[in-house]
Amino acid sequence: MSNQHPTRFVAQVTAAQPATDAVRVQGKPSNLWRDAWHDLRRRPLFWISIGIVAVILLMAIWPTLFTQTPPNNDCQLANSNGGPEAGHPLGFTFQGCDIYARIVWGARTSLTVGLLSAIIGSVIGLIMGAFAGYYGGWLDSLLSRIGDIFFSIPYILAAVVVMTVFSEFRNVFTLSFAIGGFAWAATARVVRAEVLRIRQSEFITASRALGRGKFSTLLYHVMPNSIAPLLVLATLSMAAGIVAEATLTFLGVGLPDGVMSWGRDISDAQRSLRIAPESLIYPSLALTITVLAFIMLGELVRDAMDPRARASR
Repeated sequence: MSNQHPTRFVAQVTAAQPATDAVRVQGKPSNLWRDAWHDLRRRPLFWISIGIVAVILLMAIWPTLFTQTPPNNDCQLANSNGGPEAGHPLGFTFQGCDIYARIVWGARTSLTVGLLSAIIGSVIGLIMGAFAGYYGGWLDSLLSRIGDIFFSIPYILAAVVVMTVFSEFRNVFTLSFAIGGFAWAATARVVRAEVLRIRQSEFITASRALGRGKFSTLLYHVMPNSIAPLLVLATLSMAAGIVAEATLTFLGVGLPDGVMSWGRDISDAQRSLRIAPESLIYPSLALTITVLAFIMLGELVRDAMDPRARASR
């Protein structure tokens, strides 16, 4: 009998087997800020508003880059309500001052008031909203009722009263405190709602489980994660502060005479509105474009930070 060996079949093993269970992660992990930036950089209105804001900021920081004409020292009555000429593209005011130079130099005052009032209102709103939302209980009720009182008072009217009472101290800082000190209630409401959402997160529970106190958790974990909506509101508050400064100065209770601002130029242009409307049109146009740029920027940032708004586009 011959020895017969059974035939054996060996499966061939290829060099590269597909990794069916492997998970490939390409690129950087997604987060709120990266998704917002990815959405913003594809929108032309974002770059337009950023360009306008950059020009206005540069005008406020470095006005001599745009004009070499002194805004007040070169005023001549012989040029009163004069039209455009070489070196003076927008003409002259009633007192013979260069309109273009006053617009350039007035940007510093208007933006300073808008920035300071936005910072003051944002800081107060962040503190009040964060404490009310995180601690809750009687503190939430107390701070919410205080916020309701301030919310019911028009901050323009309150600023009129403050600037009238402190008429001897009418300057940029007093006006900024008068505006920002009464315009924080809306910010506090938004921050409170954001803190109420964040305090239920797992990383807050983990922080408390590790022995970190309530105030420390609020300071190092809750507040930093509540900044996103605050940045949007700060941008819109800056636009509102610029408008408030122009309104109060136009009414005669804002900045005093001698301080250059767009509101002052608009107020002074009333006397020659019929014969030289450009003294009113150009400062008003500069104010409108600046405020519109900040409002557009705030709206775009708000939409970019909202996942539902991004998904609907």
